[in-house]
Amino acid sequence: MKRILLTTTSFQDTPGPHHDLLHNTGWEIITARGPLNEADTLALVGEVDGFICGDDMITRKVLEKAVPRLKVLSKYGIGVDKIDVAAATEMGIPLCFTPGVNHTTVAEHCFALLLGLVKNLVDEVNITRAGKWKRLVGHEIMGKTIGIVGLGRIGKEMAVRARAFGMPVQAYDIYWDAEFAAKHDVKRVESLEAILSSSDVISLHTNLSPETRGMINARTLANMRDGVLIINCARGELVETEAMVDALKSGKVGGYGTDVLDEEPPPADHPLLNAPNCIVTPHIGSRTYESVVRQATMSVQNLIRAMNGEKPLAQVNTVPVKA
Repeated sequence: MKRILLTTTSFQDTPGPHHDLLHNTGWEIITARGPLNEADTLALVGEVDGFICGDDMITRKVLEKAVPRLKVLSKYGIGVDKIDVAAATEMGIPLCFTPGVNHTTVAEHCFALLLGLVKNLVDEVNITRAGKWKRLVGHEIMGKTIGIVGLGRIGKEMAVRARAFGMPVQAYDIYWDAEFAAKHDVKRVESLEAILSSSDVISLHTNLSPETRGMINARTLANMRDGVLIINCARGELVETEAMVDALKSGKVGGYGTDVLDEEPPPADHPLLNAPNCIVTPHIGSRTYESVVRQATMSVQNLIRAMNGEKPLAQVNTVPVKA
């Protein structure tokens, strides 16, 4: 019998038809609570044929143990920076993923973080829960220029919502959708430095790569507008933690709302957890009943197709699938 490893917790914890779809394959399902580090992933691979993974560390060492039995990696999500894609390709393992299923809910979460910052929402809730009645003064976002770094699916959803809030929208992306930009009045900014220095609000929607790692650092922060608000629902490693903490303490950054950290789950003493004007949520941007079902269903469909030698709905690498 084929054996499938499933580590994504939102898949496991959220009811929906994706469970029936996977169960009806008749395959043996082994579950673990991810995201797993390299050691934990190593301990589970080697005797599985397919892997529905989240943000688990799937290194070359993991893949070397997983083959030859592992036939398919089905990523639940779109970010593959925790996977050694080159090694998977070299070893002939198809890597599937699920683009186009979570852009709505992630964009909504970005605005939840943004509104939480400008309205002092977390502080005010904590104040009233403590039995006090202290009314802080917040800000409006109408009229504030938002700079979107990465105008992909989620970035586009951000642009649509920002326009509805009355925010001038500008964006930076190497691949420019001129038709969308014209339709939604999105100004193109030609460089990362220019958009970071000319925005009141910055929202990060780029993948993690050697070029983007640490793109928000002491140097780029120094060139931003005083009191800038930064939203990150992409990857924690895009931001240098110590530089962000320093900028929050000095007031250079007026607020940082993030759903991602450079270490997840973070240690109790992670400096951003108690930094001023900082809201941290535990990587739940795509964790809604609607989005989880879409994402989980597509990850199972990709797995089934690839395991049966059929073309997946979406694949990262160009390895041919084999029955």
